[in-house]
Amino acid sequence: MSTQHTEDRILAALEEDAQASYAEIADRAGVSKPTVRKYIDRLEDDGVIVGYSADVDPKKLSGQSIALVGIDVDSGRYVETVRTLKTLDAIEALYSSSGDHMLMAEVRAPDGDAVGAVINDAILAVEGVGAAHPSFLQERLK
Repeated sequence: MSTQHTEDRILAALEEDAQASYAEIADRAGVSKPTVRKYIDRLEDDGVIVGYSADVDPKKLSGQSIALVGIDVDSGRYVETVRTLKTLDAIEALYSSSGDHMLMAEVRAPDGDAVGAVINDAILAVEGVGAAHPSFLQERLK
């Protein structure tokens, strides 16, 4: 069995349940607990695993709206704009994108008006940001 296949099975088990114990991951991946520990330690050290998170159903959150905000950035200011956006507490996660927008930001706020305020007062205020386009998450389907 190849090393890559073992790594893929361990990562698949982690992606399925980030709270699974080493024993549960070992069982799902068909390897020993020490093997799981070794791979996970290496994957964390190599920056492949960058964190663990909980999947959230936005419809079940009381008093909170989640929006994915497409951000258009002046390409000549990309690096410094990204650096500044990463410091904004209102942005939960920031991704580069190959889609319609250069960046995608996850913004969580008490309601749609608060998301709008984050976009207007924080995101659009960053030099180099040309436009911001929110899409509110309605219901988690999978």
